Amino acid sequence: MAPNLQQYYEDAFSTMATQGWLDLIEDLNKLKDSLNNLSLVTDTQDLFFRKGQIDILDLLLKRKDTCEQIYEELQNEDFE
Repeated sequence: MAPNLQQYYEDAFSTMATQGWLDLIEDLNKLKDSLNNLSLVTDTQDLFFRKGQIDILDLLLKRKDTCEQIYEELQNEDFE
């Protein structure tokens, strides 16, 4: 793995190990739960807007898992 890529993932993992990251994830989960309440949706435009918001939240909430998966794949490529 390229040194700059290695550093990128090490920095990302350091960030994700902080209490601030855990607090952010907790807040984002609460926000996602509130957006999942379809009884508040008034029309299709609102529905699609909420869907977009949830998609972005999912991207952030899955960031750690995604980074771990890609990092592992890159490490495995180095050993092949």
